[in-house]
Formats: sequence, C-alpha cells, structure tokens
Amino acid sequence: MPLNEEVTFTFYVASWYRKSPYYAKTIEDGVKSFDIYNHMLIPTVYGDDVDEYWHLLNKVTMWDVGVERQVEITGPDAFDFTNRLTCRDLTRCEVDQCKYAPITADDGGIINDPILLRLADDHFWLSLADSDTLLWAKGVAVNSGMDVTIAEPDVSPMQIQGPRSKDVVRDLFGDSILDMKYYWCRQVELAGIPLVISRTGWSGEVGYELYLRDGSRGPELWDLVKQAGEPYEIRTVAPNDIRRMEAGIFNYNNDMWITDTPLEVEGMERLVEEQDADYIGKAALERQRQDGVTRKLTGAFIDGPPFLGWLVDFWPVRSGGAVVGRVTSACYSPRVEKNLAYVWLPMELAAPGTPMEIESPDGILTGTTTGLPFLDPRKDVPKG
Repeated sequence: MPLNEEVTFTFYVASWYRKSPYYAKTIEDGVKSFDIYNHMLIPTVYGDDVDEYWHLLNKVTMWDVGVERQVEITGPDAFDFTNRLTCRDLTRCEVDQCKYAPITADDGGIINDPILLRLADDHFWLSLADSDTLLWAKGVAVNSGMDVTIAEPDVSPMQIQGPRSKDVVRDLFGDSILDMKYYWCRQVELAGIPLVISRTGWSGEVGYELYLRDGSRGPELWDLVKQAGEPYEIRTVAPNDIRRMEAGIFNYNNDMWITDTPLEVEGMERLVEEQDADYIGKAALERQRQDGVTRKLTGAFIDGPPFLGWLVDFWPVRSGGAVVGRVTSACYSPRVEKNLAYVWLPMELAAPGTPMEIESPDGILTGTTTGLPFLDPRKDVPKG
C-alpha cells in the first residue's frame, strides 16, 4: 500500500542551502535525494529502505547527519543557564555524560528535543533536531543576567550505527573506546582530527556519533571511517525511519512540535524531572502533571497490506463518526510483521487495545492502539 504519491520535480541545490562537510562524499556514495533540515541539506535516499534496514540490523552503516547543529553554551553561568532551558535535572548530569533533554517553552511546549552533551563543568552542547533553538537560546540569554556565551560551533556529526559499529570504532580508536557506556562521550583525535565521540544514535541499535570539530577535515574523516568499516561491510545510508519507529524514537516537527508538551508524548513523561531549579515551563508542566493530560501521542497497529513509503500528509483518525486525532508517522515493520504508526488521540481513546478508523488516501483503514516502543522497551540492544 503506497503512503506517498509519486511526484517528480526539480530540487535546486544552491548556496542558500547549507551543506555538511560530507556533502561531496555522499554524492560519491550515490545519494539520490536530499531534504531540508535545520536550513541544511540532509541525505534521505540512497537505495531501498527495507534493504538498508536489514543492513543496519545485521552489519554497520554510516550516515551524514551534519544537520544536527550544535548550540554551544559556555561561561561562568553555563550550568545554571543550560539547566534553565530544559526540564531535565542537570545536577544529575556528569561531565562526559549525555542526556536526552527537551527544551521547553514557558507554556511547557517542546521547542526542541536535542541530545545534550556535557563536555566540561561549564561547557555544553545541544545537538539539535529541526528547529531554530540557537535563536531561542540567544533570546533567553539577552536579559537573563547570566554570564554565558551562546554560539554555533564548527561541529558536524556523522553516525556509525549497527552491531558491527563496535568493531569499526575499536579499529579507529583502540580497545579502550569500547569501555564507553551508553549515553556517554569522550573528546578524542583521529589522525589529528579533533572529535567528540558519543555512544548515541537515532537507530535503536548499537551505535556511535562522531562530532567533527573542524569542517575542513570532513572528507578525510569520511574516508577514514569508510576504510575502517570495509572489513565489516559498512554501507552509506540515510537515517532509517522503520528502525527508529520500532524503537519509539520521535521526529521533531513531524510527530510533535511546540504545541505539544513532554507529558503528552508517551515515553517522554519521565524527562519532566522533579527538581528545585526553576526551568522555563516548570509551572505549566507541574500544573499539567497535577491536572492530568487530555491527549497523548502513542503507538498503533494499522490493519491491511504492508505500507510503502512515507506519509505526505497527516491522516485523520475517527471515532464515533468524528475526527479525534491524527496519524503522524507510519511504516511496515518486517520484524513485527505489522504496520506501525504514531497517533495523537484524546486520553480516553489512547489506552492500548482501543480500536480506531483512519482516513488514508486509499480509503478508511482500521487500527488498534498499542504502547511504545514497539520493540526492545528496556533498550537492551543499544546498551549491549
């Protein structure tokens, strides 16, 4: 069953679209299409999604994710300022630790859901999803009275994901890199190239991110990783939507946005941590926690033949003859052997096992809600 209509058009690659340091290498490796993310070009298609999905599960893949721009926060008040931006309690974040750290607005809405890296007591990076969080942070800093510097550094990540990623990073950095725990990072060099490496990724698999700290060395880093990965059948691919959905990973600007709060997104509730610090949006989120949420982003199985492609538009969800919600993402999982979806619903319809009707381009479909994630709820795979 096709999700996307076949549309042919010309995409102009021009100077006003920023390119990652790996752009030329992705062209060499056969990229077929790009999207715009954080005002930059991100590779979206190389080959068949399902074939790349299985390669990610069984071998190792490398991705250009230079679009994950960094907001760098430094200065004497860097900790207090960063702690004010997020609903996470950063007193629990050590140097060299990473956190999934939603950035919240004064009404509790999600401005961004970056990975936070703490590189020193007074040095933080926010590795961004697709929104202008640099401008938000600079705006918050203007009248904060805090001594901080907010900047976008010359940092461009790439990801190495899949079970053989450990072999690749071991060959690049030595055996000691395998001691790094899930959601931790280190500052390293490779052939004189300055990097931060973290044990994180957007795949739900074992994986690492290499944060290049000198864009001029991008092609060199790409070649080094590719050469090290050849014995393990490394393949250049785009981020895989099937695997991220199986893992319950969300896509900002698609699955949730500034109008949604972390308490309304299944699995993100735990990130609104009770703490003494007064962060932006705390009053609204604590009030919502006390009153209870009225809507939820949750999972669903959709009946019918396997989905192909991606949603061009959100699909309305009906109950009792009325539109009550929407499907934001959908795919067919070869392992679950079902069509998976993320769906916004009123709380009274969000409990697992609730039937629903979905308006798709191919007609009315039936579905049933289920909890998230669809696979590996304890994250045993990426922690392994």
